[in-house]
Amino acid sequence: MNEVQLKRMREGNGFIAALDQSGGSTPKALRLYGIDESQYHNDDEMFELVHKMRTRIITSKAFTSEHILAAILFENTMDRKMEGKYTADYLLEEKGILPILKVDKGLAPEEEGVQIMKPIPDLDHLLDRANERHIFGTKMRSVIKLANEEGIREVVDQQFGLGMQIAKKGLVPILEPEVDIHSPEKEKAEKILKRELLRHLDKVPGDVRLMFKLTLPTKNGYYSELLEDLKVVRVVALSGGYTRAEANALLSRNPGVVASFSRALTQGLGCSQTQEEFDNMLAESIREIYDASMA
Repeated sequence: MNEVQLKRMREGNGFIAALDQSGGSTPKALRLYGIDESQYHNDDEMFELVHKMRTRIITSKAFTSEHILAAILFENTMDRKMEGKYTADYLLEEKGILPILKVDKGLAPEEEGVQIMKPIPDLDHLLDRANERHIFGTKMRSVIKLANEEGIREVVDQQFGLGMQIAKKGLVPILEPEVDIHSPEKEKAEKILKRELLRHLDKVPGDVRLMFKLTLPTKNGYYSELLEDLKVVRVVALSGGYTRAEANALLSRNPGVVASFSRALTQGLGCSQTQEEFDNMLAESIREIYDASMA
């Protein structure tokens, strides 16, 4: 664990840029950017296009450590280069931004009102590669759709179990048990989730450092208790399908929580924009999200 990087993540101003769309979410990300399925014919071509999109974002003059603490990468992005350097090295050396790796393999089918993660059989090998690529931490996502106690308990058990495996490799795990913003039981699910998170956190060894990425809660400041635990480096919020304006408004009502937005960050960016138009749109988005994070 790099103590200098850990201090920056814990105390620095800014937010986390989530640039980790993968698999089934990639075509949608490209469509929003102005590239439809007719413009590529297989996964290799698709991932090449999305890497070009991410490269344009990360290398933009608007994408700086003044407002951005870290960027979450897909495994495919970690293994590719930007301007002759591996992506994580480019982020660290050229931008002063911490690289984080998405490690989950997607979601299992819904059972008991939740979707746990699919198995990650090669996780140790992936974590070793992440260390070789100078990755700071990891992120993994589950989804909660209903206020089912057994289902939510299973989600949290899995998140913490894998989180401890990741922490042993010297990486900082971000646990992301997302509550679906469209859930008819959202507030009730959040109540169960917080109880389970606190119960597990109480058992975590004192030398472990971890983070949470959570849905913006129905009750303002609802996750403030998590921020008080010294083992918690940061609590960040996902945009979860909200527009940037909606997500920023909700975020500003949760002091201490900063953004880790994906769609809300890239909203309005297009492949047909000139570099100046692109940079200006990205700068506006980053400034708005930063302001909401620091509110």
